[in-house]
Amino acid sequence: MARTLRSPILPRLCENKFLGYFRPKVIDSNFQLKIENGRRSVQRLLTPLVALPGAQFQSLGAFEVGTGKYSLPRFTLRGPNSNDPIRIGIFAAIHGDEPAGALAAAHFLNQAAREPVFVENFLLQIYPLCNPTGYEDNTRHSRGGKDLNREFWKSSAEPEIAILEHELRTQHFNGIIQLHADDTSDGIYGFVRGHTLTENLLRPALLEAGRILPRNVNATIDGFAARDGIIYQSYEGILAVPMQSEPPFEIIFETPHQAPMDLQVEALVVAVRTILSEYRRLISFAANI
Repeated sequence: MARTLRSPILPRLCENKFLGYFRPKVIDSNFQLKIENGRRSVQRLLTPLVALPGAQFQSLGAFEVGTGKYSLPRFTLRGPNSNDPIRIGIFAAIHGDEPAGALAAAHFLNQAAREPVFVENFLLQIYPLCNPTGYEDNTRHSRGGKDLNREFWKSSAEPEIAILEHELRTQHFNGIIQLHADDTSDGIYGFVRGHTLTENLLRPALLEAGRILPRNVNATIDGFAARDGIIYQSYEGILAVPMQSEPPFEIIFETPHQAPMDLQVEALVVAVRTILSEYRRLISFAANI
């Protein structure tokens, strides 16, 4: 049973020497998420993104569910000075009833495509709809009845998992960011995995996003021990990069599902921007040691 979130007061974002002043435009989430004939429109989300300058769109795979034909959308955005790029994967809406992540991925892509200097040195692969049938149906599970975020690296027969596992194996990500919402939390929090510097990326992201939504500082979150809104364990079968000699950073960023949609989206976008800025700063610092 979700707790009722007190209406947060939206503070004004301040100047940050790494993030820069950023405030996304108000998102018409009612239009984007409108359900007609029992389903939410995938095309309504994707169509404005396909024409973005500098963003390359690709439909990954092809599979059928009932009489419907589906694929997973991927948008590739290469920033300036990226001959040897920092490769980042951003994944959203693997749970179809968490649309804030899809809207945030779309809004971040829109901003980054129009602001290429921000993504300098980066090669971004953005997957805004990892569970298109769940997104249509507004359900956590896919239409095949599976919680896709418990199916990874288990020889799953789900087509969405096969597509995403291929991407996780072959894209050689330096880091991955997952966007989620939690209907049992009254504040933002995150999971850290992979590279030892991951916590140093999540902490400033929580700080900046905490200007928009409150942070969950409970000692236990989602059944796991937590400290300052950070969880160091995770469920089995979640979306993750397979074991490799140099693990990437892996962050799962969660917003409170009961918060206003526009604030969830804003917090997620600010978190992503902060993570990328901090990662570029940290590796630049390390290269100069």
